[in-house]
Amino acid sequence: MNVRRLIPTTAVAGAVALGLVTLSACSGSSGAAEDKAGAGSGKLDVVASFYPMQFLAEQIGGRYVTVDTLTKPGVEPHDLELKPRQIGKLGDADVILYLKGVQPAVDDAIAQSGAGTTVDAATLTKLEEHGTETGGHEHGAEGHEEHEGHDHGSEAGADPHIWLDPVKYGEVAQGVGAAFEQADPAHAATYRANTQTLMTKLAALNTEFDTGLKNTATRTFITTHAAFGYLAERYDLEQEGISGIDPEAEPSPARIKELQAIAKKDKVSTVFFETLASDRTAKTLAQDTGLKTDVLDPLEGITDKSKGADYLEVMRSNLTALKKALGAK
Repeated sequence: MNVRRLIPTTAVAGAVALGLVTLSACSGSSGAAEDKAGAGSGKLDVVASFYPMQFLAEQIGGRYVTVDTLTKPGVEPHDLELKPRQIGKLGDADVILYLKGVQPAVDDAIAQSGAGTTVDAATLTKLEEHGTETGGHEHGAEGHEEHEGHDHGSEAGADPHIWLDPVKYGEVAQGVGAAFEQADPAHAATYRANTQTLMTKLAALNTEFDTGLKNTATRTFITTHAAFGYLAERYDLEQEGISGIDPEAEPSPARIKELQAIAKKDKVSTVFFETLASDRTAKTLAQDTGLKTDVLDPLEGITDKSKGADYLEVMRSNLTALKKALGAK
């Protein structure tokens, strides 16, 4: 496993030089986006696919952008169905910020929208393949080891949950900042400064996770939705998902039996569930194995049930929950 500890300090422009930002320009002059940004409200019109993209747009754009989010609070992003009005708005946006692979309906609509500038966060960092089991020190860098009766590799695929790793999220932030600078050159200096401010916050968050999870009684945690593979790899933890990266996937009886054995062997204390999906499977497993339950939020949306008002606050709540469950010293 390649555990990467530090957020890169390269300039935002470096992301463009490395080809990390994907921009698709519609027909018209190179100044079209700038002209649109100056029309109406005078702000850059940004459409974000779901909350992690919305947070970046608001933090980096600040007062010079208006952000419309396709996924409203409380809606499970993977199941989003777009209304005609939302699809129509895509063609009018100055910038569309999304993460390909999370929301098929959004991917299809963007492809047909003829939008001026689209930024796919999946191109701004490296995606990896994760299954139900990810990270940890026992399986090494070559991939997942098969346990008796279950092939984890069969459930592997490109994991889109990059925002749950502060370092990868920082890489995305740099690319988004660069895209905003190109779309609205008049306010490039502000976007650059806001990006750096956000990078500093994410670096501090990374340090908090690294320090808080360095010494624990166990390195294994069980969660219903295997969304935390990047986080597990970053901080040398072992994620055991009841289902795969698809939150709607049902676990097999063999997987449940395997998790019961893992919980006993690795001294797992807690089964985590999330705010936007059913907790039935987690509570059943916990009851059968005598474990506790708690929330580990994949941060796909902020609701009144979220343990925090924004990305940074909820991530710190996740850290508190992990430290408690893992027996941090």
